[in-house]
Amino acid sequence: MSARDLILERFASLSPTMQRAARFVVDHPNDVVIASMRTLAERAGAQPATFVRLAQQLGYAGWPELKNAFADDLGLISGRYAQRAKGLTERGHDASLVGEMFGAQHRNLDATQAQCAPALRDAAKILKRAKVIHVAGFRASFPVACTLHYGLRLFRSSVALIDGHAGSLELQLRAVAKPDAVVVISFAPYSREALQVLESAQGAGARVVACTDSSASPLALRADAAVVFSVDSPSFFPSIAAGVAAVELLLEILVAEAGAGVAVAIERAEQQLYESGAYLLPPARRPSAKS
Repeated sequence: MSARDLILERFASLSPTMQRAARFVVDHPNDVVIASMRTLAERAGAQPATFVRLAQQLGYAGWPELKNAFADDLGLISGRYAQRAKGLTERGHDASLVGEMFGAQHRNLDATQAQCAPALRDAAKILKRAKVIHVAGFRASFPVACTLHYGLRLFRSSVALIDGHAGSLELQLRAVAKPDAVVVISFAPYSREALQVLESAQGAGARVVACTDSSASPLALRADAAVVFSVDSPSFFPSIAAGVAAVELLLEILVAEAGAGVAVAIERAEQQLYESGAYLLPPARRPSAKS
């Protein structure tokens, strides 16, 4: 059982003072992970000691243990990748690895389909109204961001990729303005740059669409729309397959709802790619001996 679920299960049995602290903890899970106990107490209107007693009443040794439980729920505990990798090395030539991986991908796609369909419609509305769409993704999230950026560029020119290349993140963020929309992609452990992009975009007055792995992620909690995809994997690293599928569906929705003009734009872009040599033309068929 997650720390959040444990609090909700025992909430009615807590004293009014502890309920105030517990309500704040449940409503601000990412703040629990990154802020000090004293800061949380000030914001919740409670005493720091109340958070200690809350943790102990829930069965934890103290506040640090409850804080770590929330970090674990959000996938922020360090060393997780290494622990998974160690487990894989112990399995060696296990024939079941292939089936496990594809089984996990099927489950990820099914779960993502069930949980993100309405959010994709909301995200599409935000992007359609934007003057410029900025797409941000870092490290393992970068391939998902590139998929969305490349697809958007096939039918609209007002698209920019925020990748922080060569230390240019601040310069790229300076271009974000109020009529724009920013799509920021990240999953646990969440990228520091992704949160920086979100905060900068909101500071500029732009709308934010988060593509992330949890409705409780630091991005989803603050975004105007949150597209949640599953990243479960038997491997040592989270899977991005469902994330790519989610942004591909977002592209599909945008094209389907854009009208005939977008098909003309895509045809023009495709033709330019062939004419420039970026896309290879199919090889000419050689005449047969009979002809």
